[in-house]
Amino acid sequence: MYEYKDSQFVQADTEHWVAAPVRPRGLLVLGFVGMIAYIPVWCALAVVKVAGFIVCLLLADIVGSVSDSGGRKLVALSDRMLGRLRLPGWCVTWPELRHEGDTAYHRARVDKVVGRWTARASAPRKPNKRLWPVECEIPWRVYHGVGGHYVVETATAQGWELRPSEPRVSIRLWWSAATQSEAGKDTVG
Repeated sequence: MYEYKDSQFVQADTEHWVAAPVRPRGLLVLGFVGMIAYIPVWCALAVVKVAGFIVCLLLADIVGSVSDSGGRKLVALSDRMLGRLRLPGWCVTWPELRHEGDTAYHRARVDKVVGRWTARASAPRKPNKRLWPVECEIPWRVYHGVGGHYVVETATAQGWELRPSEPRVSIRLWWSAATQSEAGKDTVG
């Protein structure tokens, strides 16, 4: 087993992952106004990316009938295109503007996000369906008001293990039940 999957190894030094300082109100308002101005441009880019996604999938279908590896590469390209369809980090949403400095709000937000991932990961698997998610990423935008250490505490209490993460960007988690089922597969087969 890899050392980074051991939550005791990774979690030992997360106490310094504290909440970010409260941002100045003027800077938040400026980010909010900038986001409102940027949204139409972002929507136009999103439409272009979705159109490119559809074209990539059509090409993947055509190329996939001739070459398996070419089709897989085009499908991977289309996944990367949609994966980057996010707002920039400098954007400030309305809830962020309203709840900056409100620790209780951010704790509830972290609890909700981690609870949602836990519900997905622990749901019973249906035959012939995709596997449940074994890894998740909690973005900084969710936990900046309480710090990464709170995310780690909440997630480990619900059965997640910490993966190597950059706390100023996001925290990556691994569903520990998936590790146990992988270990069970190795001993059975």
